[in-house]
Amino acid sequence: MNTLSSIEFKRPIWSTIAILTLGFWLSASLILDLVIMPSLCVSGMMTQDSFATAGYVIFWNFNRIELVAAGLVLTSVLALLHTQYNWHRVGLILSVLLLVVSLFDTYMLTPQMSSIGMHLNLFQATTEIPASMNLLHGGYWLLEVVKLVAGGTLFSWYWRRA
Repeated sequence: MNTLSSIEFKRPIWSTIAILTLGFWLSASLILDLVIMPSLCVSGMMTQDSFATAGYVIFWNFNRIELVAAGLVLTSVLALLHTQYNWHRVGLILSVLLLVVSLFDTYMLTPQMSSIGMHLNLFQATTEIPASMNLLHGGYWLLEVVKLVAGGTLFSWYWRRA
């Protein structure tokens, strides 16, 4: 009986934190990008005047959660680099890339997209989507792909090492 109770789980706590954080962050990003936003588009909300405000509120909250998640991932990578010398230095680059993507989304892309989408003239009918908004959407999707690839790579490294 003593043999069973002395078995320990050998995974470092920082590895567990990184796995849980990356799993939550990447799955929440996929739900937001592939479920919530398309359902708002299909329901016709994008044609309403208040869509830019609603989109800003949704992404303002989600971007702050992304910043916390990126900080946790970077902290866990730094802690594992300090404690385990055989850890990949590429993991540090990927985690910094995730933080940069989150910062760019939070402080550059989301406010810019919201300001372009704001309908400020009450007497003018809603016009079509500006061309600059399509460019920003393309940049957003490019950053999402970078985030998913970098986060998925880190997640698979942590998972294999566990």
